[in-house]
Formats: sequence, C-alpha cells, structure tokens
Amino acid sequence: MRFEPPLHRGRLLRRYKRFLADVDVDGEVQTLHCPNTGAMTGCADPGSEAWFSVSADPRRKYPGTLEVVCTPWGRVGVNTSVANALVAEAIGADRLPELAGYPTAFREVAIPGERGRFDFCLGGRSQPCWVEVKSLTLRLDDGAGAFPDAVSERALRHVRALEARQRAGERAVLLFCVQHTGIRCASPADHIHPAYGAALRAAAGLGVEVLAYGCRIERDEISLTTPLPVRL
Repeated sequence: MRFEPPLHRGRLLRRYKRFLADVDVDGEVQTLHCPNTGAMTGCADPGSEAWFSVSADPRRKYPGTLEVVCTPWGRVGVNTSVANALVAEAIGADRLPELAGYPTAFREVAIPGERGRFDFCLGGRSQPCWVEVKSLTLRLDDGAGAFPDAVSERALRHVRALEARQRAGERAVLLFCVQHTGIRCASPADHIHPAYGAALRAAAGLGVEVLAYGCRIERDEISLTTPLPVRL
C-alpha cells in the first residue's frame, strides 16, 4: 500500500474524543482524523513523531489522517482500516501462502445465519474460506503483541462466528495484521479481555486457524512482510 506523496511528519500533541488527534507541524497545530477505536496503548504518547496523510476531498472537515506513530520500540500503523487493505493486496498478489489458490475473493461478506460480516470470503473450492482480519498494535514489555487493546465484544463475536463456520465443515481463519515493527509474536490479551482469549483458544482447538503477519512501515509504503508466531 503506497502513499503518494509520502506521509507528512509532525509531533503528536494529543489524541482525544477517540477520533481526533492534534499534531504540531513546524509550530502550527493541525487537527487530524484518528481512525482507531481502540485504546492505542503505547502508541499515542504526546511528543511522539507522527506521520499523516492529507486528502484533497473538499468535503472533509479534517483533511489529515493520522497513519503512523513512531515509538521507542517501533513504528506503529494506527489506521485500523489499513489492515484489511494490506491483506486484500497480499491475497490479490498471492503473497499469503496459507490463503493461496482460491479463484475468488470477496470482501465484507455477511456471516451466514448471524448478524455482522467477515472481512473476506475466499471461494472457488468445495468449501469457502472465511477470513477475519484484526489490526494488532499493543506491544507488551517482552516484545510480544496482544489483541485486543480494549474489551471488544465485536471481536469476541467474530471468534465465535469463525468457530461456527469451522463446525459447519468450512475453513475459518483469523489473521492478525501486526502493524507494529517492534512486535515479534501475537497472542490474545488475556489481561484485558480474558473471555476473548478463552474463546480464541477454544476456536483454535476446534480447527480455526490463527495466523499473524508483520508489516514493513515506511513513509511511502506499508506492506505485509513475514509471518509471525502465534502464542495461544
């Protein structure tokens, strides 16, 4: 996923009201849209270098979008919508071996028999492959990554829905898009949402596949790179 022109740089002053962030750009304060509903623990510290894109759409109240925060432990992609775009790009380029070989790929597909949607449905084989993508940015002290960074009933529903598809004889995959260059493995955040961790381990025990991929983060491009170990 390329940024043209490359992302602008500033200094993060604060993140507030969930969807807003103020940055200092050469002495001028600019308010940016912050597309992240999570706690952003460890990646919203005032004074951090912040990278942002600027939209030319005149209808936008805040043309700038906060994309990356640079921390002492690595660069963090804080725009959660980027995760799906990165996975879609990688699937289209056949760069995810675990998800290769499906003739069709549809995005934002309704979950059969339930409310909500999965991020992807890969088809063209005897059974579909359902894929749910989660952006992981919470880094623990030992360098492990944990999800979620706040209690998320929506994420819990997705795990249970994946388990239901697995029980129905279909393939179900949860993919952590690790948008933090300082994270070396992925795990459930039991200390934040223990029910999620328990549900994820139960689903994995029944055959739901849990994958994690790291990201390369530069001012002109973010891309999925190498698989990371998952610790359940």
